[in-house]
Amino acid sequence: MSEFAKLMGVSVHQIRYFEEKGILFPSYIDENQYRMYGINEIYRLAHILLLRKVGLSVQAVRDWSEEGTPDDMKGLLVQSVYKIEVEMARLRTLSDFICKVLDENERYGQETASFQVTQRNQLVLSSWFEKDIESQLDARMLAQQGDTLPELIEADIHYVYEGGHRVMLCTEVHDMEGDMVLPAGEYLSYRFSIQGEEGLEQHFNQFQAFADRSSLILTGPRILVEKSYLSLFTQESIYYELLERADRNGNDATKREENQ
Repeated sequence: MSEFAKLMGVSVHQIRYFEEKGILFPSYIDENQYRMYGINEIYRLAHILLLRKVGLSVQAVRDWSEEGTPDDMKGLLVQSVYKIEVEMARLRTLSDFICKVLDENERYGQETASFQVTQRNQLVLSSWFEKDIESQLDARMLAQQGDTLPELIEADIHYVYEGGHRVMLCTEVHDMEGDMVLPAGEYLSYRFSIQGEEGLEQHFNQFQAFADRSSLILTGPRILVEKSYLSLFTQESIYYELLERADRNGNDATKREENQ
């Protein structure tokens, strides 16, 4: 058994395990009670290791061994390919997210100016729930949303302020219809970090003051984007980006008044 295990690149424990599960047996047991293996067992174990590598369970290998047909094996392998492709897609998504986190952390760390007017693509948002502006987000509020709670640490949470005393919490969606579409165009962007929500009003005021000094007409809604995943680097601060559609000459605002 030890020579067989060394030849096949596995442990003796694995060979004993496969024997216990009824999928691999020695060719014979000699007078000294040594388990002896021949060429058939080499092929047999090679098949088992291959099927385990492609994702089949030991039970599936045993079922196929006992009464499987060539069509059964084809079906098992097709199913394995599907599972592998699903896992590859999951890993690609995870890789993209990690790259996004690293990129966002780099941008927050290197920007010399907190305020920027940038060109942004269309943004499609799906509404999550609404809360009063004065109320702080807490665990009970989230628990009341039931199974609609998104993966908070991975998602950009968009707080949408459209006037009044209510704010809508939204998440970005791709390749599907949402509840709100923010058009492509120039947006005033302000990136900052704070500990807790107490200092948000001060930053909102700074945002508006910068727009006034720069003769920018902000045409709402105002979006506060919470980037929770950046807290991985500090654990104490919450990172935000304030966004609002900006018109350098007031043309958008003038057109809207004319249409009204």
